[in-house]
Amino acid sequence: MTPKKLNLLMGWLSFAIALVVYLLTLEPTVSLWDCGEFIASAYKLQVGHPPGAPFWLIIARVFSLFAGDKENVAMMINAVSALASAFTIMFLFWTISHLLRKILADQSGTLSAAHQIVLLGGAFVGAMAYTFSDTFWFSAVEGEVYATSSLFTAVVFWAILKWENVADQPGANRWLILIAYLIGLSIGVHLLNLLAIPAIVLVYYFKKYTVTRKGIIYALSVSVVILLGIMYGIIPGIVKLATVVEKFFTNTVGLHYNT
Repeated sequence: MTPKKLNLLMGWLSFAIALVVYLLTLEPTVSLWDCGEFIASAYKLQVGHPPGAPFWLIIARVFSLFAGDKENVAMMINAVSALASAFTIMFLFWTISHLLRKILADQSGTLSAAHQIVLLGGAFVGAMAYTFSDTFWFSAVEGEVYATSSLFTAVVFWAILKWENVADQPGANRWLILIAYLIGLSIGVHLLNLLAIPAIVLVYYFKKYTVTRKGIIYALSVSVVILLGIMYGIIPGIVKLATVVEKFFTNTVGLHYNT
């Protein structure tokens, strides 16, 4: 088996272990704090507390359709977190293995057998340590947004590392487009995902430019501008635009409600 396939297989093994653990320890009903609100909001597609989590509510609603009996709705929505957390562990494994490869590989990019064992073992240990960490495990078994938020964070950082591998090849920027799309979706889950932007900008800077202290400061400044633009421009701007459009077509054009 090639190292690439072995790395892929170990990632899926990490996913399987995490998923089994989280499903076995899944909350059967409602946990304390916001979980009851989120589960009820998802089941009826209502609006939760600000700033809201519309994309997560839609995903949870789809899962609730497979509950069968209403008594199982909470468990099915809790399973969203279990599945998302397991996928997070998988992408974490691949992220760690990528970073270890940069440390262990020689100038030609190849690894000795011993280094390959260290790479896979280190990535597996890191992924499993996170799997069984208290806070992450806690959020993985309840109907809350943090597990899905962690998945988006894991995927976008993994994606920028994939871009780094092929940055000088044609079509590499498709990874950047994917990252932008996923960050856009993640806003409908939780705003914590935006904190991945500085790390993404730094990876881009390290790959494309000669690294200097001033350059790092510029890169971090750009990431702050992007964060502020999303937080205070795009997110409220889209809502304001929707308001203007609705008022125009309702009050000026005279279209009926729900047109």
